[in-house]
Amino acid sequence: MVQRDSKNPSHRDLHSGEIQEAVSPHIILNFTPMRKIAGTPTKGSTAHRLVTAAFGTFFTIVAVALFVISERTIGPMLAAGGLAIVGINAIVSACRNTPSLLSRIGPLP
Repeated sequence: MVQRDSKNPSHRDLHSGEIQEAVSPHIILNFTPMRKIAGTPTKGSTAHRLVTAAFGTFFTIVAVALFVISERTIGPMLAAGGLAIVGINAIVSACRNTPSLLSRIGPLP
């Protein structure tokens, strides 16, 4: 089943989530999400969620420790704020079973 919009020449297949972009009346480009191409599941496993929550807890604890032991200058406060944001986002993402900010930036070296 294809959902068509008269204002937008794009079409979304409601069953597979594929987006088809109409370049011309005769050519349709197919944009399939990479997860569907690779065959990986769209939801994270329980182990992945637990590891994400553990890293989020670790980052949050480090942020609180940095806040407590710092001399309240701008550098440590920004670092503590950034770690807290990343940590809390990882915990919330693990609870909601969605990708966290750290998993969206790609593989790290």
